[in-house]
Amino acid sequence: MKTIFIMVKCDLGKAYDVAAEAVENVEHVSEVYSISGKYDLMMKCYLSDEQDIGHFVNEQIQTLPGIKDTFTMITFKAFN
Repeated sequence: MKTIFIMVKCDLGKAYDVAAEAVENVEHVSEVYSISGKYDLMMKCYLSDEQDIGHFVNEQIQTLPGIKDTFTMITFKAFN
């Protein structure tokens, strides 16, 4: 299992719509947080080891209505 975080810049006034759409309709999106700074949202996603990150981001996230830009962070190890 791979965990990635996707920072999302939304069209003005669309952050809540984008967050709801992602949580409700994108299978691998676990959580969506509203954040401050350059980006509006941070999505936490769990992908299978076989799943291609680039295809997931390009086809499942960047195509959501209201998204202007994304920045993807790939994780290596979780410390508990």
